[in-house]
Amino acid sequence: MPTQYNSPFHRGSHPEVDAACVSLLRSAGAVLLGKTETVEFAATGRKPPTRNPHDRARTPGASSSGSAAAVADFHVPLALGTQTAGSVIRPASYCGVWGFKPTWGLASTEGAKRFATTLDTLGWFARSAEDLDLMLDVFDPDPPEPQSAFDVRGARIAVCRTPAWDQAEPATRQALAAAAERLAAAGAEVVHLALPPPFDGLPAAVARIMSAEGRAAFLPEFRAAPELLDEALHGIVTNASGVSRAEQLEAYDLAGECRGAFARLAAPFDAVLAPSTTGEAPVGLGFTGSPVFNGLWTLLHTPCVNVPGFVGSNGMPVGLTVTGPRFADRRVLAAAEAFGPVFAT
Repeated sequence: MPTQYNSPFHRGSHPEVDAACVSLLRSAGAVLLGKTETVEFAATGRKPPTRNPHDRARTPGASSSGSAAAVADFHVPLALGTQTAGSVIRPASYCGVWGFKPTWGLASTEGAKRFATTLDTLGWFARSAEDLDLMLDVFDPDPPEPQSAFDVRGARIAVCRTPAWDQAEPATRQALAAAAERLAAAGAEVVHLALPPPFDGLPAAVARIMSAEGRAAFLPEFRAAPELLDEALHGIVTNASGVSRAEQLEAYDLAGECRGAFARLAAPFDAVLAPSTTGEAPVGLGFTGSPVFNGLWTLLHTPCVNVPGFVGSNGMPVGLTVTGPRFADRRVLAAAEAFGPVFAT
């Protein structure tokens, strides 16, 4: 199928080999209908023409814009996307659908255009938690172990505002507060989880890693035909942000430190609940929304599920993220599935 990355550099490109994710789906019997629109290279630069199905004046989010919108508008029941910062969870929240970013490394990204290999994660969209789980069966090489249904009553839930809480808009603040109240009313033990000071540096670490690794990812196109690359991609390759190798190493070291720390923090809880976005989808197509509430989980390599169910003052969807330790994908999905009806009441 045509695979053009929303870039004139690859206009008319028809790869002769399926990406690993497509090959796995074909082997499982899936019918592949086509490709959807994305921000250029699922990174930055040219924006897609995709609009939000709930309000065509608003963005569907990015970079997996077309995938989220296609599921939300009932074009397809399932769609693939990738997340380097917030490119699955954010559009899932804006479009009011379920979105899943598994643990980093669980699903192969072979055949997808790379942006930042430390962050890049295959993900997918659906209109139910059950369908997210169906897709996980395709990509997870370990067969699911028998487990009892997740029971909200008696569960220990941590509500984590994250270091970006000051950027949360009223819609997200109200959704997180309402979710905590409803879970408590349903019998869960709800505890607020404050991340320790080192986690405050994760948003900057994500930006530095994306900038540094993006230079290598887009260098081939830059060297071959710089005139075909968007100005934003020029800035990445030429290191316009001025990220030094020392800062890149510091970001890697901080990420490693925080991954272990989060595993210990999350261990006493059955699930961790956090914001998915700053608020409702922004008006216009020029700005696809901030990934500030997503990037830290992407860098921590944890599984994340966007659970829809809330609505902001403009009538637009607002989702929340359920996460947990690395490779607790099945448990996180089970918790999200149990939370869905609670949030939708």
